[in-house]
Amino acid sequence: MATPKLSPVSPARRDDTPRAQPPAALRVQDASAAEAYEQYLRLPELSALREPGRFPGWAGEALLTPALQALELTFRLASLALSDPRGYASRRELARRLECLAARELELAAALCEGGGDRGAPLAELSASAGVLPRERSASEVWQLPGSATAVVCRPSEASLLPRLAAWDKSETLAARIMYAIEGQMQGCAFTLGLGEPNLAGKPVLEYDRVVRPHELHALKPKPSPEPGSGYRNRENETLFAMYQILESWLCAASQLLARLNERIEAKSWAEAASDCWILERVWKLLADVEDLHLLMDPDDFLRLKSQLAIRAAPGSDASFCFRSRALLHVANTTRDLKKRVPWVLGVEVDPNGGPRVQEAAMRLYHSRRRGEGEEAGKVELLQAFQAVEAAVRRFFFAYRQLVAAVMGTAEASGNRALFVPAEGMDPLAQMFLEPHYYPSLDAAKTFLADYWVQKMAGTSAPSRQS
Repeated sequence: MATPKLSPVSPARRDDTPRAQPPAALRVQDASAAEAYEQYLRLPELSALREPGRFPGWAGEALLTPALQALELTFRLASLALSDPRGYASRRELARRLECLAARELELAAALCEGGGDRGAPLAELSASAGVLPRERSASEVWQLPGSATAVVCRPSEASLLPRLAAWDKSETLAARIMYAIEGQMQGCAFTLGLGEPNLAGKPVLEYDRVVRPHELHALKPKPSPEPGSGYRNRENETLFAMYQILESWLCAASQLLARLNERIEAKSWAEAASDCWILERVWKLLADVEDLHLLMDPDDFLRLKSQLAIRAAPGSDASFCFRSRALLHVANTTRDLKKRVPWVLGVEVDPNGGPRVQEAAMRLYHSRRRGEGEEAGKVELLQAFQAVEAAVRRFFFAYRQLVAAVMGTAEASGNRALFVPAEGMDPLAQMFLEPHYYPSLDAAKTFLADYWVQKMAGTSAPSRQS
């Protein structure tokens, strides 16, 4: 294993123990606002639909159930968008965004399945009924696999909205594209979803209606709240409701994914942990895509709804509406705590005297000729994924701040006022942008490694210039 020489001009960097007091964990600032947020979205009832333990043999139940529920809620949002009677509604662009969102959700769901989430899943075998079409399932189809004389019964979901969208002229193109996306994304999984996709491989079908419970899920709609006096029904209420239920469902999946990620790190399954970490990065990007749907809401109707629901920032808080979600704060804090796993991954302990022990271990790993072999396999990828997740988290909160300004006006976002007040008086959202990097030792190791290669290349090129 090659050990790089440290450049004498490179500054020493302490281990992952911050010199200043570490940033406090994000927390709910206004408990009453958080409670109102949960009651408005009916989150206790939504959480009850995904209680673990209904399928004891299924390893990925806690991960895939909220992910598939988010997908089903996306179908409902597409139905709302395409049936919107308002002439000024952004139906076409919203439908395009939702198609892309559904494709990303399917990509993540397939990645969760391929990561071991398909073991023990409740499946309905296509050939279990020997070609007999049951009377109680009107959507079932009988067909034959190519090259086989065995008749099989394809049993699609009866309760999902996607087959209904496929039968509606306004949404049949959207639904067809989503079905083909299901067919493509589920190629590497042991089963398919049974939502009307071709299923050319004749794979077993997930018992989607038992897992997702679409009837109960779609019953959790916003309670009718017409404006007093005028009786006006704001269409953006249903859109906002569905958007945030999708967001909360993915936050639930992210929380379970973080739990599995920590278990795999503890078990030193570096490659599998890296895979989970890359999925986590994509989940954070997906959350930003869901938030961006605010931009397609009508400004007048949205601000009217905001006033009706009394959505206001807490006193002394700038653009911290996202901090009403306890799930978001939990996922953000748990993601930030991944930095504590770096010494364990590198196989060293943090120097109590503040020495660069972690940094040197990272340099040896990055520069080792055997970094992809034996016990080192997967470590570099995991460390890279850690920093990719940090970038995705910071991107999410920065984009959220800009989104608040675009949707609600700069008076809500308060511009750059946080730069001119003491740190203790800043809004927590502003403090996040001023926090040091989560992984200072990894940053320093790459700085030293870059300096090493600059010095080495300079030393190599000097003799050639002389000759």
